[in-house]
Amino acid sequence: MTKTAAFIGLGVMGYPMAGHLANQGYQVRVWNRTAAKAQQWTEQYSGQACDSIANAVHGADLVMTCVGADKDLIEVYEAADGIIANAAEGAILIDHTTASAAVAERLAQAAAARSLGFLDAPVSGGQQGAENGQLTVMCGGSQASFDKALAAMECYARAVNLMGDAGAGQKTKMVNQIAIAGLVQGLSEALHFAENAGLDASRVVDVISKGAAQSWQMENRSGTMIEGEFEHGFAVDWMRKDLGICLDEARKNHSTLPVTALVDQFYADIQAMGGNRWDTSSLIERLRCRS
Repeated sequence: MTKTAAFIGLGVMGYPMAGHLANQGYQVRVWNRTAAKAQQWTEQYSGQACDSIANAVHGADLVMTCVGADKDLIEVYEAADGIIANAAEGAILIDHTTASAAVAERLAQAAAARSLGFLDAPVSGGQQGAENGQLTVMCGGSQASFDKALAAMECYARAVNLMGDAGAGQKTKMVNQIAIAGLVQGLSEALHFAENAGLDASRVVDVISKGAAQSWQMENRSGTMIEGEFEHGFAVDWMRKDLGICLDEARKNHSTLPVTALVDQFYADIQAMGGNRWDTSSLIERLRCRS
């Protein structure tokens, strides 16, 4: 039986993710704050643009969200014309937003009160991963909800894992962002040093990427970092939002994150340089400007 999926939020991630669902035979209804974006989506994919969240989620088996931050989630889930009040009993709600663990736990409780399943399911892989259907999805919630949603999430992911109860997906994404922040800063410093030492940075990367220094960031971003190209999807503004979530959670669970806090301030410097929409690899530009 064909399943109906509602997708709320058609940004650079949600737009192609909803498209993969449509291409895999799901009956997809979409809603976006900017209605023209939803209409544009229906011109590219088979599906229906809805004029309200309530209409989009009515009778849907699955409801996916990918919006901005905690406040946006509370609005689309908890408003009178939002998801929780209008979703069909037994529907599974899947939130792909990177948000706080606290809001995930709050929404899971509200969903359960209406016999709805809920998964916090942030993703990693960026715009390219979304477009290619190669995202990594880290989920928090019940095994039953996960099992019912797995096939749909596999339409746009290469890996989908249940990490624990509600909030565990968001906490896992925090670990991901903490690791990336340090890696990108380290790679930026390494390339900056190579340039100042008079080395051919591209040849250096070719050599060291065969050893212990290798990373996804090195393989996929070093070339564009060397060229000063920072148009690869995941913006500095978004990373600062994510790192703020990480640092807030760290205060709650008594973790010490000195490198993460420092890199967060380095990204603030990039914002001050006008690089709000540059991608996260732009940390190297801060070093170049200080030479």
